[in-house]
Amino acid sequence: MRTVISRRVRSTDIERRRRWPRLRWAAAVACVAAAATSAFVLLGGGEDPAAPRALTSDEVNRLAVTRFLNYQAEGRAVTLNVPNVDGGLVITASVDYRTHTGYGVVRGTGRDTSSDGLIRWTATTVLVHPMADPPDVVPASPPESGWYSRPLLTSGMTLDSALAIVLDLGSDRPDNAALLPQNGATWVGHEQVRGHRTDIMNGPRAESGAEVPGGDTSTGTSGTVRYWIGSDGTMYRVEAGIASAPEPVVIDFDTQAHVPVPPLPGATPTP
Repeated sequence: MRTVISRRVRSTDIERRRRWPRLRWAAAVACVAAAATSAFVLLGGGEDPAAPRALTSDEVNRLAVTRFLNYQAEGRAVTLNVPNVDGGLVITASVDYRTHTGYGVVRGTGRDTSSDGLIRWTATTVLVHPMADPPDVVPASPPESGWYSRPLLTSGMTLDSALAIVLDLGSDRPDNAALLPQNGATWVGHEQVRGHRTDIMNGPRAESGAEVPGGDTSTGTSGTVRYWIGSDGTMYRVEAGIASAPEPVVIDFDTQAHVPVPPLPGATPTP
């Protein structure tokens, strides 16, 4: 009897030992699957790891021409999300990259509704037309009166910095592709933006003075500028940190129909 019991105990121990590696392997697989799922969510459905890497030659070339493509298109429809401590501003606008002028509707979020109305701007001048109930889209023919003009501030004001940045996203020539990797441009992931597959790229820091998209130090940018660029170099989104803002400014392109930008009264467009 003791021999039989002993054999049963040994048999049970052996079976447990056989199952234990399988259980540990299953737990490890579950952990890996959970980690992969988390990474997938963080990347917004992308297939690639989030770790930054050096740009390929194709990616460098697309980053170098993306501002030039905006200039070639003459104008782009944009939506700017401008954060501040009271809530923020959303500007639905059109930008003419040949004359470097913008025209749009401003709506405040949270407690910041004092700036609601229409806005027209160049690299040096901002005109605002206050409205208690601004339209959803900018009118093709702007009001002839009721505009207030002021200089565009190059630092210390988040709104003006955002306006300057969006104008700087068009250039009459490609950027220097050789300088982009030297000044820290990297690839950080993939993401779908309004149905377009894009590569997410970090440009060099704007304050370095490097020749980069959005790299004009007068815009007040702080830190890395991030670009969402399509397979043909088209710019679909830009995110830029501003020293005076609690969060980055986000600029989305092709969010609505483009409206031709009328000239600003009394303002000279930037050549």
